[in-house]
Amino acid sequence: MFAVTAITGRVGGAVAETLLKSGHKVRAVVRDEAKGAPWLARGCEIAVADLGDAGPLAAALSGVEGAFILLPPVYDAEPGFPDMLPRIAVIREALHRALPPKVVVLSTIGADVAAPNLLNVLRLLEEALADLPVAVTFLRAAWFMENAQWDIASARDQGVIDSYLQPLDRQVAMVATADVGRTAAELLLENWSGHRVIELEAQLRVSPNQIAAAFAKALGRKVEARIVPRERWETIFREQGMRHPEMRMRMLDGFNEGWIDFRDLHALKRQGRTGIDEAIAGLVGPPDRI
Repeated sequence: MFAVTAITGRVGGAVAETLLKSGHKVRAVVRDEAKGAPWLARGCEIAVADLGDAGPLAAALSGVEGAFILLPPVYDAEPGFPDMLPRIAVIREALHRALPPKVVVLSTIGADVAAPNLLNVLRLLEEALADLPVAVTFLRAAWFMENAQWDIASARDQGVIDSYLQPLDRQVAMVATADVGRTAAELLLENWSGHRVIELEAQLRVSPNQIAAAFAKALGRKVEARIVPRERWETIFREQGMRHPEMRMRMLDGFNEGWIDFRDLHALKRQGRTGIDEAIAGLVGPPDRI
């Protein structure tokens, strides 16, 4: 049996799907029992735990062959991540108590970067688990293709997507969440010792112009990418309700300036199967039929 956290999300759900299809049992770790109902119906064991208490989480991660760990993303982070540090501490304590023999931790491209930016939170998670005395894989995933879900309405209604990634022809490492979940599940089924880092991206890198072209193909209309000027970012993000936009802005700078990328010479490499056209088509859904 394998314990899967964040099972109600895209990545955790894909981890569980892959394990179930491979004939393995899954323990779904959920914040409340009702959220686990669909997985209970599929034969999963349910464990109720969250990142507020190490005790229940340790119990949920005990007695399994392996565990998938996902720290929920943070989008409006105060420098130093004071709201996230207690959650990281709970994960660390729970894993040290439970000691599942294999652990796959979702991390990110740029987790090795020290310069302040939004992705530092997963660097902190990796550092917190550095002394965990079991087999650990830090799966550093590229930019999620599904981030383009925020562009669906403007692409469909206006034929434009606003891009914070720039210049528009600059290709960035990306990956589909289905490939992240599938790869994490496959890693759980492997045998290894010690700690390792695996970098995961699609076979081809993707530019904002290619995202726009994928929307055009999926929607059957012309779609263009449009740069959002750097000097407008803070105003836009604050208007959207962010209180601490600086860390997000620096993350975007990192991608645009090239200092957030896969550059760990000791990391292993894996490739996703999904291209940007398929990922965008999946977000948009089938065309309307009259």
